[in-house]
Amino acid sequence: MEHHDTKSIVGIRFKDKGKVYSFDAIGVVLEEGDNAIVNTEGGGAMGYVATGIRVLSRDKLPRTLRKVVRKATDEDMKVHEENVKTEAEALDFCMEKIKQRNLPMRLVNVEALFDKSKLVFYFTAESRVDFRELVKDLVRKYKTRIELRQIWVRSEARICGGIGMCGRELCCSSFLTNFAPVSIKMAKEQNMLLNPEKISGLCGRLMCCLAFEHEQYTKAKKNMPKPGKIVTTPGGKGKVLRQKILERMVVVDLGDGKEVEVPVDDIQREDQDRRPATEEKQ
Repeated sequence: MEHHDTKSIVGIRFKDKGKVYSFDAIGVVLEEGDNAIVNTEGGGAMGYVATGIRVLSRDKLPRTLRKVVRKATDEDMKVHEENVKTEAEALDFCMEKIKQRNLPMRLVNVEALFDKSKLVFYFTAESRVDFRELVKDLVRKYKTRIELRQIWVRSEARICGGIGMCGRELCCSSFLTNFAPVSIKMAKEQNMLLNPEKISGLCGRLMCCLAFEHEQYTKAKKNMPKPGKIVTTPGGKGKVLRQKILERMVVVDLGDGKEVEVPVDDIQREDQDRRPATEEKQ
């Protein structure tokens, strides 16, 4: 039951494994898995219920919360099936026209608004593309509003899907709802080999998974001596060669050509405490 400071909402997903959006569910009976017609910024759309109706306080809801129109009817499902067929046909037609006009662009996907008021064509391109004549071709064919929307390669990978070097389905097309920023610094802090083939995904950009454990690595490295530092170990003084972050150990050169692995808790840095380790134990 709603109160003046709460709202009944439902989570709607428009694509498999895509982002879940909140909608006002007042007056509509829906269960998880149901198809529903909702109002969006671009017009009516059909999605499916990813999270059932729940009550949340108004201060936790989006400012532009839109409504669920109705649970999808049999007629709505027929319209949806027609739209899917139109999207597939439009994809083939547009690809043919792109080839005929020799345009430097790669068509990725086509979406039809539920009421057929607009077709949206998603593409990638290395540079700016003059697609005015292509739009005219599409308007003549489908006699509706046409939008060509350029997307980046990470979004293309999400739409097309695939298998990563780990042997599993791409994170972006399986469970990620947003693209987090990924930097080369993340790979460096995890002591990864900076080989582009090893740290790049199918999209050609840095792998999303580099960000998954970055925070843990950053915290773990805070109290570890950096390579090049002089430390005192139970076996004597030496220089840190490299870190073994997950094991919380460092590899130390004791000066005689011998490398030893030492737990972080068993060493001290010369610039922090110059007392020999044996003196502390007395």
